[in-house]
Amino acid sequence: MTLSSTPVLPTPHSAEPSATRTVRIGVDIGGTKIEAVAIDQDCTVLHTVRRPTGFGNEALLSSLFGVLDELRGAESLANCTVSGLGIGIPGTVNTESGYVANAVNVGVAGLALGSLVETEQGLPVAVENDVNAAAIGAHYLLADASGSSAYLNLGTGLAAGYVSNGVVVRGTSGAAGEIGHLPLGLQGEECPCGQAGCLELIASGSGIARQWSSDGQWPAVSLFEAALDGDPVAKVVQQRFFEGVATAIRILGLTYDPSPIYIGGGLNALGQPLLSGIQRELARFSAPSPFLSGLALGDRVQLVPPGLSIGSVGAAIAAD
Repeated sequence: MTLSSTPVLPTPHSAEPSATRTVRIGVDIGGTKIEAVAIDQDCTVLHTVRRPTGFGNEALLSSLFGVLDELRGAESLANCTVSGLGIGIPGTVNTESGYVANAVNVGVAGLALGSLVETEQGLPVAVENDVNAAAIGAHYLLADASGSSAYLNLGTGLAAGYVSNGVVVRGTSGAAGEIGHLPLGLQGEECPCGQAGCLELIASGSGIARQWSSDGQWPAVSLFEAALDGDPVAKVVQQRFFEGVATAIRILGLTYDPSPIYIGGGLNALGQPLLSGIQRELARFSAPSPFLSGLALGDRVQLVPPGLSIGSVGAAIAAD
């Protein structure tokens, strides 16, 4: 599709079953869950299904097909015709063939996802990197479609997407925005990508879990609570996290110079304490540099509103 010609879309909301209409399906495959939505031409979300993500090729396909079967069988879609299906997935995606490689967070080394899903579902399928899909969703739901915006995904991993004049920038191999795998030497540990010292090791959900032991389901929540209570170890890990995220934003600001910069992903649920910590670090980085201060990166950073399904909606937009 030509995203630059797509109109600005309104914030999606749930809708009641209605007369026959054409819908698109979008799927967001994350490190922990799969979310699938059906949207109409106005980007109204008609139905949503979520399930845990299977790890590895077979388990991933099984959970994906289960989500799609449940979605397409929903009563609210009984009178709808599906025109296309878009999938956002971690890793390096060949958008022409639908082949996915190196999706380490979901255990996929290589998978012909597009052709497999197209055969199984009987629909035209577009496959996009999950962060690029979210960047598309954020841009068209929240930004000026004629301008540029960046999206920083803070989830199991760390990656970014950039949309310029309504078109997502993918790069030659589809790896544009994989800034979480910049080996900045912040730590010497080995990254799942095979390098050492990657930014993702400190500025991501998996990075927090690696450094902070917690009995709860969400180590990041436990970390922020312990840091607020004054735990010295938690404060060190949290500060390292903020520095890493602020570094990622500086990278986006100095390479793409976008406005705004949206932050989403699972860690987005940390809310204002997350935003305040990032902005504090950006201010600290900028203090000795008139050049960096002049960019006012902290003023460009915004959290994606809670509950806005930018990944799955963005994937559906990409299916147009």
